[in-house]
Amino acid sequence: AAAAAGAASPADKERFICIYPAYLNNKKTIAEGRRIPIDKAVENPTSTEIQDVCAAVGFNVLLEKNKMYPREWNRDVQYRGRVRIQLKQDDGNPCLPQFPTRKSVMLYAAETIPKLKTRTQKMGGSDQSLQQGEGGKKGKGKKKK
Repeated sequence: AAAAAGAASPADKERFICIYPAYLNNKKTIAEGRRIPIDKAVENPTSTEIQDVCAAVGFNVLLEKNKMYPREWNRDVQYRGRVRIQLKQDDGNPCLPQFPTRKSVMLYAAETIPKLKTRTQKMGGSDQSLQQGEGGKKGKGKKKK
């Protein structure tokens, strides 16, 4: 049966799942490509951030810098990139038992990205106007790393 599928095992790069930043972006609608509930999504995540959190948890991760999400109209560098993740081993079992599905990976990434050092530090930067209403959230999320 495997031969019919081109004999590609889940460990082949082609079989890695793709996660585009748009999937996790709370600025996007479902129609624009968001795939997780908006209250769990992140503001404008980047492919590098997704790569960071997934690699940190032990995934085999591949960053494809110049891939674009097809529905992304914004050609800006920060919106580019896609992350390939090896979700399953050769035998079809999850590489990491706590992440059986791509959705579990997306939710994990979206939950973890806001805690990244790069995020917590560059808070005062570009979007200050948005941040002012929620001053109480800064001290949280001091995780190891």
